[in-house]
Order: sequence, then structure tokens, then C-alpha cells
Amino acid sequence: MTTSRTSAEELGDPALSTAQVAEPGAVTVVVPTFNESANIRELLRRLTESVPSRLAPEILFVDDSTDDTPDVIRDAAQDCPFPVGVIHREDPVGGLGGAVVEGMRRAGSEWIVVMDADLQHPPALVPELVAAGERASADLVVASRYIRGGSREGLAGGYRVAVSRGATWLTKGLFPRRLRGVSDPMSGFFAIRRSVVDADGLKPLGYKILLELAVRCRPETVTEVPFVFQDRFAGESKSTAREGLRFLSHLTGLRTASAAARMVAFGLIGLTGFVPNLLALHLFTGAGMHYLPAEIVANQFGVLWNFLLIEVLLFRDRRHHRHWADRLGRFALLANADLLLRIPLIALFVAQLGMTVLPATALALLTTFVVRFAATEALVYLPGRARDRGRKAGLAAVPAPVQADAAASVPVQADAAASVPVPADAAAPAPVPADAAATAASPAP
Repeated sequence: MTTSRTSAEELGDPALSTAQVAEPGAVTVVVPTFNESANIRELLRRLTESVPSRLAPEILFVDDSTDDTPDVIRDAAQDCPFPVGVIHREDPVGGLGGAVVEGMRRAGSEWIVVMDADLQHPPALVPELVAAGERASADLVVASRYIRGGSREGLAGGYRVAVSRGATWLTKGLFPRRLRGVSDPMSGFFAIRRSVVDADGLKPLGYKILLELAVRCRPETVTEVPFVFQDRFAGESKSTAREGLRFLSHLTGLRTASAAARMVAFGLIGLTGFVPNLLALHLFTGAGMHYLPAEIVANQFGVLWNFLLIEVLLFRDRRHHRHWADRLGRFALLANADLLLRIPLIALFVAQLGMTVLPATALALLTTFVVRFAATEALVYLPGRARDRGRKAGLAAVPAPVQADAAASVPVQADAAASVPVPADAAAPAPVPADAAATAASPAP
């Protein structure tokens, strides 16, 4: 990955001529929304003022709201000179990140800019993000708070500043190569070339979609531009403790994407199981239970602890094809079979290989661990290939993205969402092909 940075002075210098700044390509602005009705009109007004018509922009809202945000978007779009579309998702799969991925699937432009609706991301920076990408021939352009000219002043309070900084350090520490040159992997404001995005390979969870894109799509060239994180225009922050837990789960899933990394995580989780195991053993023996049955029962507490952590941290995206009780039963069976397998292995290593007891025990532990990990993946969390094929087949049936046209209305069809054609300028809408018209006229299956 190659990186470059653009200074604030370079971006903001009005003396730069058109020849000095590369002409950006067309741009789709993807805005995920959740109950942001109070911000929509101001956002569209500032985008209208900031984005030149030569960019042939289209604005696509992907909405998971439970309020009147979709209606406000439709109404406010009537005064916008650009094509505006809204996709309302009844099932907000993947949270904000999932909304962004859905918008990327439907984007019809060379460049995709992702930004929030609360105006903490300044709309005036949209054309500069794309221009910086064209100038550097970059695949990804990150608006960063942590380079010269940038600031995080819009973060409310020292707690949020500390959480943001801590999350940045943790993320960069876990992905030093993938995020080399990216100073602000927590940024939600960036531009990316549509050709780089492999939407089918993305597994978003929560609001940190830039991290997902940088790790899974691996853009070759990345550049950054500084930006000042603004105060929220209206409404309340969606950053909660629950979102923080989703972020940690997402981070674990990204870091354990390979089998080797999953095996290491599996082993570390297994080690933590000693804590509830020993605690339960202490309680049962203290209550007068014989140590042998107490050990058997206490072991189940460790098994249950490990199962819960593995479910949440390691195999979150592989839980859909079996009922939780089925998964727990299989996991417990494998965990207890581990004890039965270990004893004859130790005897085999001592008798046949001439090993002493301690090395034989260590080798038996390692062997049963590898077998247990492989069996857990195969018998408890085997990926549902048939269901994955069905999901991809369903995605293949989604209508192709509609190319943005400065003088045409852009109807956007979404699963379980109404299409919202919005007129642009005073020019007559461009003719719509028969197949596209049929798609727009009929609801999605």
C-alpha cells in the first residue's frame, strides 16, 4: 500500500488553477441515516453549495430510521439540483456499516464518498476528497483528524476523545501493515473508487466501515486530507456502549479472518475458561461435594464460558445455520470428549515414543487442542455454503446501479423500500430504458 498526504494549505489555496488540480470524476455521496430528520435539509443545502455540477453528483441516503427521516428526505430533495435517492431498510443488517455497503452496491459513479448526516463531516470537503484521489491516482482518500490541519474539536468531552484515541491505537496495532499510512482508521468520512469495492466480500458490523474496507478490500494507494471534525448540527449522537461492544466484536472478526489467527484466538479464549472452572470447583468443594464430581461439574462452567466468548468474538458470522442449543450441545460434547481422548494419547506417547509423563502430557494437550479446534469449526460452525450461494444469487438479481446524470431523475429501488425519483434542475428527465422502468415500477421481491 502506498500513501500520500495533502496539506490543508494545498487544498484550500484559491490560487490553484484548474490545471494544477486534477478534474474529479463523477461522484455518488452515500449518507447512512438513523433518525436524522433534523439534519437533512441543512445537509442538502450545504452539499448543493459545495459540490460543483461538473462532478455529475448523485446523493444516496440509506436509511434505517424509525422516525420520519425518509419523508423529510423526499420533501427536501425537491429543492436539490442533484439527483437524490433514498433506500429505507426494514432490516438494518450490519448497522451503519451495512447501510454504507448497500449504498455502494447501488452507486452509479466512479467515486463514492461516504459521510454522516449530522454535519460533523463538512460537505465542503467532498470535491476536495475526490480531487485529491484523482491527483494522487489513489484508490482511497481518508479525511483525517490526526494530520496537520485536522482537528477532533467536535468530539464532545474528554471521554469520547479518549475512546477515539484508544480505538485508533488498538486498530493500528492490530493491523500495522493494512493501515500503514492511515492516521485515522476510525474516520467515517472518506472517498473510495467503486472499482476497489468488493461488496460481496464485506462483513460490516456497526459504524466503522472504513476499517472493514481497508482490511478486506486492500486498496493499493491511499492518500489523506485533513479535516476539522465539527459539532453535531442537531439531534443526538448514536455512539453508545453497545456500539463500542459491536466495534470490539468487529475488530476481533477482522483480526481472526484466517484459520491460523482463529486458532490462536481459540486457544486464548480456552485459557480464560480456567477462571470460571477453578472458581466453580472452589465453591463446590467448599460446599462439601467430593472433588471428582465437583471437577466434572466445574468443567461445564468453563465450557459454557468458552462457548459464549467464541460465539460473540470468534464465530459471530457463522451462527445462522444451527440453533444455539444445537451449537452448545455439539461444543460441550467436543469439549468433554477432549478429556477422554487425552488420557489414551498420553499413554500412547509414553509407551510407544518413550516420552516421560510431562512432555507426553504437553504433546497430548497440543494434539487435542488442534483436533478440538478443527472439529469445532467443522462440526459446530461449518459455514452454510448453500445459504451463502442463495444469498449471492439474490444479490445478482438486484437491478444494476443507475448512472448519475445531472439532468435526470434517479429512482433508487431497495429491498422492502420505496423508490424515490427526484427531479433535477429544470431540465427534462432523461429517457429511462424499458427494463429500468419496469424495475422502478414494481416493488422488490
